Amino acid sequence: MATEYGQGHGQDYGQEYGRMDRSEFRGSEFRGSEFPESEFRGPEYRGSGLDKRRPRLPAGLRAPIEARAWKEFGHVLLSLPISLVTFTFAVTMLSLGVGLLITFIGIPVLAAGLAACRGFGTLERVRARALLGVEVANPEPLRPKNGGGPMGWMGAVLKSGVSWRHVLYAVLHMPWAIFSFTVSVAFWTYGWAMLTYPLWQWLFPVYGGQDGIQLYGDDGHRILIDNPFEIGVTALTGLLITLATPWIIRALTTVDRVMVVGLLGPSSLATRVVELESDRGVVVDTAAADLRRIERDLHDGAQARLVALAMDLGLAKEKLAEDPEAAARMVDEAHGEVKVALQELRDLARGIHPAVLTDRGLDAALSALAARCTVPVQVEVDLPARPAAAIEGIAYFTVSELLQNISKHARASRGSVDVWKVENRLMLQVTDDGAGGADVTGGSGLAGLAERLDAVDGILVVDSPVGGPTAVTAELPWRA
Repeated sequence: MATEYGQGHGQDYGQEYGRMDRSEFRGSEFRGSEFPESEFRGPEYRGSGLDKRRPRLPAGLRAPIEARAWKEFGHVLLSLPISLVTFTFAVTMLSLGVGLLITFIGIPVLAAGLAACRGFGTLERVRARALLGVEVANPEPLRPKNGGGPMGWMGAVLKSGVSWRHVLYAVLHMPWAIFSFTVSVAFWTYGWAMLTYPLWQWLFPVYGGQDGIQLYGDDGHRILIDNPFEIGVTALTGLLITLATPWIIRALTTVDRVMVVGLLGPSSLATRVVELESDRGVVVDTAAADLRRIERDLHDGAQARLVALAMDLGLAKEKLAEDPEAAARMVDEAHGEVKVALQELRDLARGIHPAVLTDRGLDAALSALAARCTVPVQVEVDLPARPAAAIEGIAYFTVSELLQNISKHARASRGSVDVWKVENRLMLQVTDDGAGGADVTGGSGLAGLAERLDAVDGILVVDSPVGGPTAVTAELPWRA
């Protein structure tokens, strides 16, 4: 249902100012951590900066000479000796430790082997970061018990899933390193050798006693690459292999990336715990800030008026006998103060949780917000049902703060609010045709709003090029 509120009427703002199509948002795809921010930027953003320095050669032709290809090839070359050492060490220490478990010696041997594998994992993360461009966070550190003595340290190493995942990486990576090394070296060597064959073909008649490289030969027959046509075909084949080799190596190193991230990084459970701890801190800080705001509003507003009202009524009581007319005027003034205090209390209660939101849902509540905005705002809410009460409240206050920004800072003439559901996510978008330039960095109100949404697994995306228009899109879990 679409309704327009505010000053004036006109055409559909969403069509006029390019509101994002709802089909662009599809749950987890929108929430993906690798979703590029540039997708939400206007042409002013995408057409500036690095885009002006586009390479002259297409990606397929420049791949063999790019630094990325040589870094990945270097990673493959180093993987073979490193994986052989780590595999041998891991299997030896694991076998020795397990074999000696019948004695006490097996426990420290096994713990030392696991700790060394964690050290090898650190080396692999550094190597992946430098050569593959993979940023892998360090896993959770050991937390020894019993005061952190030798026994506590050994117990922490043996109980740590991270330690055993490092051993698994050492065991699994060795056969893959051998395979990727063989394939990469073969393609890289043969490709460049065939491509440059016209440059070194002269070596065969001068030093080899034959006119070219031999493809086949027996006692009575030989096939040589010695005429210009065959040499050209060889160079062309080498060119094709050389162009394809970087992509083959990239595919091989993709498996290395997956193994490093999956086995040498923090576990998903540990990452989730860290996120929840951070979100809990944001929620606690937000609740404390809200309590301070409520206390300040009560102290500076309704409480101050009630104190003054009590004093005025006391003076009116004293004058009631000697000057009834003055007392009546004072009571009349006090009656006006009571009305003002009641209105302030109503506004405060609405700021805590509006009754219209509880009784009638987001559609009516957002319509009431839009009616109080200083510019005309069109509201469209398309929800099959009501989300969870907590999510509904967060959506309401998110729109409230964004509309306040439009009223105070945007210098806009029109705005719009859209709310809809995609899978199990609640989507909302607030747009305006103002001056733009809004940014979530730098400690702005949008930054605090983004932190509040992140505390409930939500996302805030701001598209606000200088000159406008501005589109702020928020995604929240449905949880109904």
